[in-house]
Amino acid sequence: QVQLVESGGGLVQAGGSLRLSCAASGRTFSSYGMGWFRQAPGKEREFVAAISWSGGSTYYADSVKGRFTISRDNAKNTVYLRMNSLKPEDTAVYYCAAARAGWGPRNGYDYDYWGQGTQVTVSS
Repeated sequence: QVQLVESGGGLVQAGGSLRLSCAASGRTFSSYGMGWFRQAPGKEREFVAAISWSGGSTYYADSVKGRFTISRDNAKNTVYLRMNSLKPEDTAVYYCAAARAGWGPRNGYDYDYWGQGTQVTVSS
């Protein structure tokens, strides 16, 4: 069992930055692929970024590539999402997820555990 708790969301102006954190419980965190997803009001959940169990491989949605960076610290059981050059269209609830599939899938159905989400609002 893995429990995930996101933090770091908030209100920021367009062009600003935020860093989301996701703290995980459980001794097997380092074997899980981790991902960030988001869901805006009235829209489906979408993939944002993922990272493999070792941190050696990362994957991004085209909409955030070059602006967002996913990273992890296995010693701290934490995964991060650094978000720069934020745009109003980045406004959403951001969810952290853990997958037994250690490579870091893009598909949300491949994830086994989800956090409660943290709100990110970008004003224009």
